[in-house]
Amino acid sequence: MGEIHPFHIHGVQFRLLSVNGNTPASNMQGRKDTIMTRPGNQYKIMIKFTQPGFFMYHCHNLEHEETGMMGQIQVVP
Repeated sequence: MGEIHPFHIHGVQFRLLSVNGNTPASNMQGRKDTIMTRPGNQYKIMIKFTQPGFFMYHCHNLEHEETGMMGQIQVVP
């Protein structure tokens, strides 16, 4: 089934819209800053940015952060 990855975005909250095209479970609905993800699944999220800048996202497993499982979203005005 694969290792679970806690996916996190700094500085914003987001809504999980779907998992593999399906409505997420009730405990996964609402605003989040971290969700648990599984390899092979597709997650659709919606983020409302209220200011420009760089927002980092990453896996919260320390070993994964150290091997590059992270990135940045640049929001421009």
